[in-house]
Order: sequence, then C-alpha cells, then structure tokens
Amino acid sequence: MKLVPKKMLAMLGGGQLGRYFVMAAHKLGYKVTVLDPDPESPAGRVADIHLNYAYDNKEALDKIIQTCEAVSTEFENIPAESLDYLNKKIQVHPNANAVRIVQNRIREKTFLRENAIPVGLFYVIQSIEDFNEISQECFPGILKIAEFGYDGKGQKRVNDIEGALKAFAEFNHKPCVLEKQIQLDKEVSVILARSVNGEIKTHPVAENIHVNGILDTTIAPANIDYLTKKNVTDLAKMIALKLNYIGVMAVEFFISGKQIFVNEIAPRPHNSGHYTIDACYSSQFDQQVRALVEMPLGNPDQHSNAIMINLLGDVWEEPKLHEPNWESILEEPNLNLHLYGKEHPRKARKMGHITFVTDESLSHDHVEHLQNIKKRL
Repeated sequence: MKLVPKKMLAMLGGGQLGRYFVMAAHKLGYKVTVLDPDPESPAGRVADIHLNYAYDNKEALDKIIQTCEAVSTEFENIPAESLDYLNKKIQVHPNANAVRIVQNRIREKTFLRENAIPVGLFYVIQSIEDFNEISQECFPGILKIAEFGYDGKGQKRVNDIEGALKAFAEFNHKPCVLEKQIQLDKEVSVILARSVNGEIKTHPVAENIHVNGILDTTIAPANIDYLTKKNVTDLAKMIALKLNYIGVMAVEFFISGKQIFVNEIAPRPHNSGHYTIDACYSSQFDQQVRALVEMPLGNPDQHSNAIMINLLGDVWEEPKLHEPNWESILEEPNLNLHLYGKEHPRKARKMGHITFVTDESLSHDHVEHLQNIKKRL
C-alpha cells in the first residue's frame, strides 16, 4: 500500500544508519518514530518520536502499531519475532524471514550453499564433536560466532584444529562457523533496492578496504572489469529474489583471481554505501524510504566519482584525547564531512566519515591524499 507524505514511519534501530533514514524520510515529508534502547541514539535525536525501549518490548511495539504505517530496520540483530509481531498489523520491509536468515551466519551460509550461490568453504561448529568433521583444507581459517558479530568482533583467525578449539572455548562454545581464509584480490559490495512490485535498482559496485576487520575506505565505482561488475550485481539480485526481499540490501563479495564468493549479506543500508549520499542521484537511504512506503525507486546512478573514509573514535584518542582539526577537512573543496552525533568517541567506534567527490578518474593518489588528511586530524 503506497503511503503518502505526512504518514508516520517506524525505524527499529537508532544508530547512524537509522539517523540517515530519518533524514531521508523527512526530506520526503514523512515523520519517523525510532525504537532504540539507547537514550542518546543518533537516530533518536533527529526522529519525531524516540521510544526508549528494548526491541522486543511489547508496549513499544504496540505503540508503533497504533501510530505508524510501516516499519523498517537499520541492523540485522533486531529480533525477527518483533518483525513478525508488527507485520500482523502494519507494513514491514524487509520481511522477518529474510532477517532471520541473514542475522545468523549458519543460516546465512547454508542458504547461500543451498541456492548454489558461490560461498567459500565453511563448517558449522555447534559442539566440540563437530571438529572431527573438519578437513585440513579449511586452514588457515577464521572462526566466527554465528550471531551478533560485526566489525571484526566475535571472530578469530586460526591456523589449525588446536587453534580453532581454543578460539571456540574463548567464544564460550557458542555456535560458530569456521571459514576457509580466501586469498583476496579485492573486496567489493553491491547495494540494491527492491520494490514491492519486484523492480530492482543497484548502485554502482563499490570497492572496499578493511583495516582490523572494520571498513576503512570505499572507492566507487570499483576498479574491476565489466564482467565482474555484472556477475556480482546479478548474484546480489538473485539473493534478493530468493529471500523475497523488499527494501535496501547490501551484499559483500570476495574476489580471488577469477572466482567470486559472497562474504556477507546485510538486510539494510551499509557503511560501504555511504558514498551514495554525496555522489548519487538517490542515496541508499532515499531508496530505503521509497521501498518502505511503496513509492517508485529513485535513480541510483553516480553523478560523481567518490571515495569514502571512515572516522573511528581512534581519531579523537590518538596521539592523545583531543577534538579533531575539522578545519583541515572543511577547507578542502571536494570533501564532505559527516558526523553521526555520538557523544562518546572510543577506539573502533564509527563516529563519522568523509566523502571525496570528483569528476576525475580515481587513483591511489586520491586515497593517499585523503588518508594524509585523516592523519592530520
């Protein structure tokens, strides 16, 4: 059901992704209620209403049902049961089953394998006995907790069975997946939006560079050949179709030689899609709003080439606690500064990002220049 402006929407999750959703919704004339247990949540601060409750609080969910027309999410760890509960009375995109699959690495990787979508070698680890089935071929590998791991948290590199057993014990024997470590040439991501009538639009493929398991730099468009771009885009579309997905979704890929592997699916906008705010006609957040209210999707094409660099709390803390030198960014004519309104910087916490936009072809020199600016903060 198409929802006209002035209607109240709901966002489950109050981080920076939710914040940008609220801003995109306001731009189109909608109001937004944010549900988030953090009283200082970035999205809650700009929302029309902030419900300061847990995501499974029935009182808060009933309030959303009574006052809102449609609901979306900003991160995958929202209880799928909450989405099921809401969907009985109001419009919910994405659907609970899609979120349920991708919020758990065991279910996610099993889904990919069962649908013949390329995924690296992995083993499901739910007990010590499962280690008896592991082939030496899986090493060196990475042991990852099945739920609630992100930005390098809840995962550990292991070189053999003994190391994997030790890591499993460190994770308190919680269900895990053991993935074979892939020799990477590049990491890329596809951001797509799928509407209720099945229309799919994709933003240009982005190339990503991670540091310590956290996204550091995104370059868009990615420096890959046409066939690789087509293949990863087609695979992302296939995933959306198999999940019957409505909304914005990100799919991260590993490229190793001529092989392509899906790394992760995010049932939401993604950090690697932040460049779309400044460099595309319609951002990933514009698309999220449009898909949720069942309006036509926007134009995802780039009008400018872009490089996005994350600003973590480390910038505030190194070499000692200080307010960064924002003037060094703001004096640059092609740079946009985005801060998320978080009060407490700390190491590895995403506090903001900068985006460089240009009509020039992107090069390593551009990236190096931006990294030098970041170091001077």
